[in-house]
Amino acid sequence: MKPLTEPKQSPPARTPARPGLGRRARRTFLVVHVVAAAGWLGLTLGLLALGITAATTRGPAMTEAALRAMKLFADWLLLPLALLTLISGLVLALGTSWGLARHRWVYTKFWLTLGTTTATAFALRPGVNTAVAAVAAGQPLPDAGDVLFGPVVSLSAYVFMTVISVLKPWGLTRRGRRLRAAAARRPRQASPAAAS
Repeated sequence: MKPLTEPKQSPPARTPARPGLGRRARRTFLVVHVVAAAGWLGLTLGLLALGITAATTRGPAMTEAALRAMKLFADWLLLPLALLTLISGLVLALGTSWGLARHRWVYTKFWLTLGTTTATAFALRPGVNTAVAAVAAGQPLPDAGDVLFGPVVSLSAYVFMTVISVLKPWGLTRRGRRLRAAAARRPRQASPAAAS
Protein backbone atom coordinates (compact mmCIF):
# COMPACT_ATOMS: atom_id res chain seq x y z
CA MET A 1 0.00 0.00 0.00
CA LYS A 2 1.32 3.41 -1.01
CA PRO A 3 1.66 6.06 1.70
CA LEU A 4 -0.58 9.02 1.27
CA THR A 5 1.36 12.08 0.23
CA GLU A 6 0.16 15.55 -0.37
CA PRO A 7 0.32 16.61 -3.98
CA LYS A 8 3.11 19.02 -4.75
CA GLN A 9 1.98 22.56 -5.30
CA SER A 10 3.79 24.86 -7.61
CA PRO A 11 4.61 28.27 -6.17
CA PRO A 12 2.29 31.09 -7.18
CA ALA A 13 3.36 32.97 -10.27
CA ARG A 14 4.88 36.36 -9.61
CA THR A 15 2.84 39.25 -10.86
CA PRO A 16 4.70 41.96 -12.72
CA ALA A 17 5.37 45.13 -10.78
CA ARG A 18 3.29 47.11 -13.29
CA PRO A 19 1.77 46.51 -16.65
CA GLY A 20 3.96 47.45 -19.57
CA LEU A 21 3.25 48.55 -23.08
CA GLY A 22 2.64 45.82 -25.62
CA ARG A 23 5.08 45.48 -28.50
CA ARG A 24 2.90 47.36 -31.01
CA ALA A 25 2.12 50.20 -28.58
CA ARG A 26 5.78 50.51 -27.57
CA ARG A 27 6.88 50.74 -31.20
CA THR A 28 4.15 53.25 -32.00
CA PHE A 29 5.10 55.50 -29.09
CA LEU A 30 8.79 55.14 -29.95
CA VAL A 31 8.16 56.28 -33.54
CA VAL A 32 6.01 59.19 -32.31
CA HIS A 33 8.69 60.18 -29.80
CA VAL A 34 11.57 60.04 -32.29
CA VAL A 35 9.62 61.94 -34.98
CA ALA A 36 8.46 64.62 -32.51
CA ALA A 37 11.95 65.02 -31.02
CA ALA A 38 13.56 65.22 -34.47
CA GLY A 39 10.93 67.77 -35.51
CA TRP A 40 11.60 69.81 -32.37
CA LEU A 41 15.35 69.70 -33.05
CA GLY A 42 14.90 70.73 -36.70
CA LEU A 43 12.44 73.47 -35.84
CA THR A 44 14.85 74.89 -33.27
CA LEU A 45 17.65 74.87 -35.85
CA GLY A 46 15.33 76.80 -38.20
CA LEU A 47 14.50 79.27 -35.42
CA LEU A 48 18.20 79.81 -34.82
CA ALA A 49 18.77 80.52 -38.53
CA LEU A 50 15.87 83.00 -38.54
CA GLY A 51 17.12 84.59 -35.30
CA ILE A 52 20.61 85.05 -36.76
CA THR A 53 19.05 86.59 -39.88
CA ALA A 54 16.94 88.98 -37.79
CA ALA A 55 19.90 89.97 -35.61
CA THR A 56 22.45 90.50 -38.39
CA THR A 57 20.51 91.89 -41.36
CA ARG A 58 20.56 95.62 -42.05
CA GLY A 59 17.19 95.85 -43.76
CA PRO A 60 14.15 96.38 -41.53
CA ALA A 61 11.90 94.49 -43.96
CA MET A 62 14.12 91.40 -43.78
CA THR A 63 14.33 91.64 -39.98
CA GLU A 64 10.57 91.84 -39.72
CA ALA A 65 10.07 88.92 -42.14
CA ALA A 66 12.49 86.73 -40.16
CA LEU A 67 10.81 87.62 -36.87
CA ARG A 68 7.32 86.99 -38.25
CA ALA A 69 8.46 83.56 -39.48
CA MET A 70 9.87 82.85 -36.00
CA LYS A 71 6.55 83.88 -34.45
CA LEU A 72 4.62 81.65 -36.82
CA PHE A 73 6.78 78.62 -35.96
CA ALA A 74 6.81 79.43 -32.24
CA ASP A 75 3.04 79.93 -32.07
CA TRP A 76 1.92 76.95 -34.14
CA LEU A 77 4.60 74.26 -34.05
CA LEU A 78 7.02 74.66 -31.18
CA LEU A 79 4.81 74.01 -28.17
CA PRO A 80 2.83 71.10 -29.72
CA LEU A 81 6.09 69.35 -30.69
CA ALA A 82 7.55 69.99 -27.24
CA LEU A 83 4.47 68.58 -25.50
CA LEU A 84 4.29 65.59 -27.84
CA THR A 85 7.95 64.81 -27.15
CA LEU A 86 7.43 65.12 -23.40
CA ILE A 87 4.24 63.00 -23.28
CA SER A 88 5.49 60.25 -25.59
CA GLY A 89 8.75 60.09 -23.63
CA LEU A 90 6.84 59.76 -20.36
CA VAL A 91 4.66 56.97 -21.76
CA LEU A 92 7.77 55.11 -22.97
CA ALA A 93 9.57 55.56 -19.67
CA LEU A 94 6.63 54.46 -17.54
CA GLY A 95 5.48 51.70 -19.87
CA THR A 96 8.81 49.94 -20.42
CA SER A 97 11.55 48.45 -18.29
CA TRP A 98 13.61 51.64 -18.61
CA GLY A 99 11.42 53.38 -16.05
CA LEU A 100 11.44 57.09 -15.35
CA ALA A 101 13.88 57.17 -12.44
CA ARG A 102 15.83 53.92 -12.86
CA HIS A 103 18.49 55.02 -15.32
CA ARG A 104 20.36 58.29 -15.07
CA TRP A 105 20.14 59.07 -18.79
CA VAL A 106 16.33 58.68 -18.81
CA TYR A 107 15.97 60.79 -15.68
CA THR A 108 18.26 63.50 -17.10
CA LYS A 109 16.37 63.50 -20.40
CA PHE A 110 13.04 63.88 -18.61
CA TRP A 111 14.14 66.92 -16.61
CA LEU A 112 15.82 68.55 -19.61
CA THR A 113 12.71 67.99 -21.75
CA LEU A 114 10.49 69.41 -19.02
CA GLY A 115 12.81 72.41 -18.59
CA THR A 116 13.06 73.18 -22.30
CA THR A 117 9.28 72.80 -22.74
CA THR A 118 8.72 75.26 -19.88
CA ALA A 119 11.33 77.66 -21.31
CA THR A 120 9.65 77.42 -24.72
CA ALA A 121 6.29 78.43 -23.28
CA PHE A 122 7.44 81.12 -20.85
CA ALA A 123 10.66 82.56 -22.32
CA LEU A 124 11.22 81.85 -26.01
CA ARG A 125 7.71 82.57 -27.29
CA PRO A 126 7.24 85.79 -25.25
CA GLY A 127 10.70 86.99 -26.36
CA VAL A 128 9.85 86.44 -30.02
CA ASN A 129 6.45 88.14 -29.58
CA THR A 130 8.08 91.18 -27.96
CA ALA A 131 10.62 91.45 -30.77
CA VAL A 132 7.92 91.17 -33.46
CA ALA A 133 5.78 93.84 -31.79
CA ALA A 134 8.73 96.24 -31.53
CA VAL A 135 9.88 95.77 -35.14
CA ALA A 136 6.31 95.98 -36.47
CA ALA A 137 5.96 99.34 -34.67
CA GLY A 138 8.98 100.64 -36.63
CA GLN A 139 11.52 100.27 -33.82
CA PRO A 140 14.82 98.43 -34.17
CA LEU A 141 15.21 94.93 -32.77
CA PRO A 142 15.20 95.57 -28.98
CA ASP A 143 17.68 92.85 -28.04
CA ALA A 144 19.21 90.24 -30.31
CA GLY A 145 19.43 87.96 -27.27
CA ASP A 146 15.64 87.64 -27.26
CA VAL A 147 15.72 85.82 -30.59
CA LEU A 148 19.10 84.07 -30.27
CA PHE A 149 19.46 82.90 -26.67
CA GLY A 150 16.42 80.60 -26.61
CA PRO A 151 17.23 78.71 -29.82
CA VAL A 152 20.93 78.36 -28.88
CA VAL A 153 20.15 76.94 -25.43
CA SER A 154 17.37 74.71 -26.77
CA LEU A 155 19.46 73.38 -29.63
CA SER A 156 22.32 72.57 -27.25
CA ALA A 157 19.93 70.72 -24.93
CA TYR A 158 18.34 68.72 -27.78
CA VAL A 159 21.70 67.69 -29.22
CA PHE A 160 22.83 66.61 -25.74
CA MET A 161 19.59 64.63 -25.22
CA THR A 162 20.04 62.94 -28.60
CA VAL A 163 23.59 61.93 -27.67
CA ILE A 164 22.59 60.42 -24.33
CA SER A 165 19.63 58.65 -25.96
CA VAL A 166 22.05 56.89 -28.28
CA LEU A 167 24.88 56.23 -25.79
CA LYS A 168 22.74 55.58 -22.66
CA PRO A 169 25.55 56.54 -20.23
CA TRP A 170 25.92 56.66 -16.43
CA GLY A 171 24.17 53.47 -15.35
CA LEU A 172 21.44 53.15 -12.74
CA THR A 173 20.12 55.73 -10.32
CA ARG A 174 19.96 54.98 -6.59
CA ARG A 175 16.34 53.93 -7.05
CA GLY A 176 17.29 51.72 -9.99
CA ARG A 177 19.98 49.98 -7.92
CA ARG A 178 17.48 49.42 -5.09
CA LEU A 179 14.90 47.93 -7.47
CA ARG A 180 17.50 45.67 -9.08
CA ALA A 181 18.73 44.48 -5.67
CA ALA A 182 15.16 43.81 -4.53
CA ALA A 183 14.46 41.82 -7.69
CA ALA A 184 17.62 39.77 -7.15
CA ARG A 185 16.58 38.94 -3.55
CA ARG A 186 13.13 37.65 -4.55
CA PRO A 187 12.95 33.86 -4.69
CA ARG A 188 12.98 32.67 -8.25
CA GLN A 189 9.91 30.83 -9.52
CA ALA A 190 10.55 27.10 -9.66
CA SER A 191 10.44 25.62 -13.12
CA PRO A 192 7.74 22.94 -13.84
CA ALA A 193 10.46 20.31 -14.43
CA ALA A 194 11.98 20.91 -11.00
CA ALA A 195 8.58 20.81 -9.31
CA SER A 196 7.63 17.39 -10.68
